[in-house]
Amino acid sequence: MLVDTYKTKGMRQTLVNQLRAKGIVDERILEAINKVPRHFFLDSAFLNHAYQDKAFSIGEGQTISQPYTVAYQTNLLNINTGDKVLEIGTGSGYQASILIELGANLYTIEYNRKLYEKAKQLLHKLNYKAHFVCGDGSQGFAAAAPYDKILVTAGSPTVPSILIEQLKEGGKLVIPVGDLQSQQMCCIEKLPHGETKINLHDFFVFVPLLGKFGWKGL
Repeated sequence: MLVDTYKTKGMRQTLVNQLRAKGIVDERILEAINKVPRHFFLDSAFLNHAYQDKAFSIGEGQTISQPYTVAYQTNLLNINTGDKVLEIGTGSGYQASILIELGANLYTIEYNRKLYEKAKQLLHKLNYKAHFVCGDGSQGFAAAAPYDKILVTAGSPTVPSILIEQLKEGGKLVIPVGDLQSQQMCCIEKLPHGETKINLHDFFVFVPLLGKFGWKGL
């Protein structure tokens, strides 16, 4: 049963205050984080940990990202209402919920069938509407391309060119790139004539991006 109490709402407000202190200043993002009950995306045994600014296991070798990381990536995307967004790595569905709260027309793809089914059911219960796909996110989702924004929520060894191809001109790709220990957040803007502009940001630690253009055979 999904219950959001005064206690969990208060814990969420405390988390928002912590994120603001860490430099997240976009009030739209903070409002979305304050609205989405993160404890719904974790096992009930983790209730007292749900609003710590930490990542937690959600099974299947995957994690729910640290709230600061969610806010950081979302800030780089600069979501506008109505943007067609592809999220690669649905995971728990938490990041998807934040994007939907910000007005994204969301397509979200998950490699793991169990996580795909679980996230799809949960977001339906929460009345968050998105287009769910189970498949190899490292190849994007060409059927609905082009996108205004693409967000990758797993660490990639490279920037797959196929993702840039699926962006609209003026579109933006946010992807963590590096080895299996650490990845640098890259923000790539698609310019006219096939050119790109790349901005490099802070380092993070993500689970590996699986699939043809991710880490194979893990």
